[in-house]
Amino acid sequence: MGLFRKIKEMFQSSPVGEEENDFEKSIQISEEKNEEESKKKVDFSLENKQSFEKDSHLDVTNDCNQDVRIYEKGLSKTRKNFVSNLIALTSRYQKITEEYFDELEEILIMADIGVHTVIGFMDRLRDRVKKEKIENPEDLKEIIVDELFIIYVDDTILTNKIQYAETGPTVLLFVGVNGVGKTTTIGKLAWKLQGEGKKVLLVAGDTFRAGATKQLEEWSKKVGVGFLGKEEGSDPASVVFDGLKKAKDEKYDIVLIDTAGRLQNRTNLMNELEKINRVIGREIEDAPHETLLIIDATTGQNGISQAKKFKEITNITGIVLTKLDGTAKGGIVLAIKEEVNLPVKYIGLGERKEDLQPFDIEKYIYGLFKDMM
Repeated sequence: MGLFRKIKEMFQSSPVGEEENDFEKSIQISEEKNEEESKKKVDFSLENKQSFEKDSHLDVTNDCNQDVRIYEKGLSKTRKNFVSNLIALTSRYQKITEEYFDELEEILIMADIGVHTVIGFMDRLRDRVKKEKIENPEDLKEIIVDELFIIYVDDTILTNKIQYAETGPTVLLFVGVNGVGKTTTIGKLAWKLQGEGKKVLLVAGDTFRAGATKQLEEWSKKVGVGFLGKEEGSDPASVVFDGLKKAKDEKYDIVLIDTAGRLQNRTNLMNELEKINRVIGREIEDAPHETLLIIDATTGQNGISQAKKFKEITNITGIVLTKLDGTAKGGIVLAIKEEVNLPVKYIGLGERKEDLQPFDIEKYIYGLFKDMM
């Protein structure tokens, strides 16, 4: 049995509804005897931003179904475009030919998987076809999905979990160009972490962009977490210093630091980030514990270029890919891993706070290809 078939069976072992609208109202818990009481539990969890009881198999199953539904909905544009093209390709060919391979290559490139990644993928696929003597394109569908899965895994240990400090505050530094959804992502992640029982502080280190500090302060009020900011034009490093002092004095668990996405030139940006990193490292040992680069998925290969440039400037530990629901080219997830060798830690799959999801390669592959077989 192929990898994708195992993933599909795993997520389909518990019923997940097909409707994509009115999401919260569609959550159903069929195994609970008291249906009304179950509904109250679900509503309470959503409204109060609390996770379901961990010792309840039913609640864990429902959490998994909810996450899978978010992936399905968020990847619907890519699925409808990419997968429909793959299905149509299979139906046009009775045998695997060079023309079939050429069209497949074009479909993969159009999904923003990346030329370099696609070339390596096609070489491996041709080898498998030859060795396993595969002739029918229908028999190749599952192999295509499995090989795409392998591109991301690639015999490596994927560190898609946040690295938390053993003692004291955990510091997460966020970088990225303006307009990618950096501040919004910080706000959504703060909501998620607070829902896990963490005491969270937001620090407005972007003192250059007009309105950046105010926007982050509004998010702190919206999700009910701490905030530290100063007037526009303040020294970002001094803001970070004060924020870390507040975090230590008031025993915060996690500090999320926003930074400027654009200065006068690359040298200024590099110097500013170096200065901020020095302050963080001096105040809290081994910090920042994560430096996350925010990339807008709708920018496609330009996002890959941003990742390469920021990787040269500072020590990036992971990617947050926003607006994945707004593009039909969701293959960028695979390209990022292949091109810059950085794990995707979170993905944005919609406008709601809960649509920022920890990246899960199995849910991603399922959400992308569930209609293919």
